[in-house]
Amino acid sequence: MDSTKIEFAVQMHKHDKSCVDSLRRALEGMGQVDIDPAEGRVIVQTTVPWSEVQDKIESTGRRAVLSGFGGQSAVALINTTGCVVDRTPVQGAVRFSTIAAQQAGVVVDGVVDGLAPGLHGFHIHESGDVSKGCASVGDHYNPRNSPHGSPDAGTAKRHAGDLGNIRADETGRATFRFVDPALEIWDIIGRAVVITANADDMGRGGNSQSLIDGNSGDRIACGIIARSAGILQNFKRICACDGVTLWDERNKPLAGKGRSTKLF
Repeated sequence: MDSTKIEFAVQMHKHDKSCVDSLRRALEGMGQVDIDPAEGRVIVQTTVPWSEVQDKIESTGRRAVLSGFGGQSAVALINTTGCVVDRTPVQGAVRFSTIAAQQAGVVVDGVVDGLAPGLHGFHIHESGDVSKGCASVGDHYNPRNSPHGSPDAGTAKRHAGDLGNIRADETGRATFRFVDPALEIWDIIGRAVVITANADDMGRGGNSQSLIDGNSGDRIACGIIARSAGILQNFKRICACDGVTLWDERNKPLAGKGRSTKLF
């Protein structure tokens, strides 16, 4: 089972039993749910993308924001330069977290808006240097000097940073959650996530470029992977690297139609 614990800050009244009951009904089928109204905290052990859990919580009429993942965790705020959001249409957040100790790999859980509908290459690059935007983050993260390939091709036949494609729907939103067996949290912190204009051909394109980057085209969005709070570790900040509070982020979200061009 690749379930993870996800923690949300939820605005609720600590003595309102009906509030707790409505949240439990909304989250039925999502996994194991622990609600602490006194702290305004909801923890869900789930295999569902965090954005879908948040939508269920907010369907009760209460505001919510993700505040932590279980285990070791990291986050990339898409289209960022350091911790400052660029004035670009593609915005979102990708979170990385460990699963059960006896299982290898990392859960990759994200939502990105502003994309053209269809498939887009999704990779981890070797550097978090965004001094020249997405152009300066280096090549795909490839510690084993392998050719480019599919995420399920095995470590000898893929870059560690080869995460395949994400699919944007007709509104331009890509929501995804998967486990990648080749990643370790502490190996990717300080590197960058990159989204490309075209689909990744997974190394099957029959030309030399296919074995380098899958013919996935221009880099249209990126973000530095930074350490983030785990469960019950930091109930005030969305990212260890910035000064944005949870409710600042909720009011000016990283993804969706309410995305502001500035954090403050």
